[in-house]
Amino acid sequence: MNKIAQLLWVACAVMLVAATPVMAAEGGDPVGSAVDFSKYFGVGLTVVGAAYGISKLAASAYEGMSRQPEVAGNIQTAMIIAAALIEGFTFFALYICMS
Repeated sequence: MNKIAQLLWVACAVMLVAATPVMAAEGGDPVGSAVDFSKYFGVGLTVVGAAYGISKLAASAYEGMSRQPEVAGNIQTAMIIAAALIEGFTFFALYICMS
């Protein structure tokens, strides 16, 4: 597992451990900013995940185009469609995080 994946796993674990007491608290809003922080953290994770996915997609497409230049048009079309699907899902996830 590479360093970026390990860092993301650690960040997710820390967020889950830190959010558990906040979500379990009874009564009013004991730590008001922590609950507000969670949706912005979700937006950040969504954007980072989408950027990572599109970067992997583009890197693989460019590698495929360099290996087989005769099918570059087909690869580029598939890459654009896949990137649009990733972006669509990202906007949906951002809507869910912010609502």
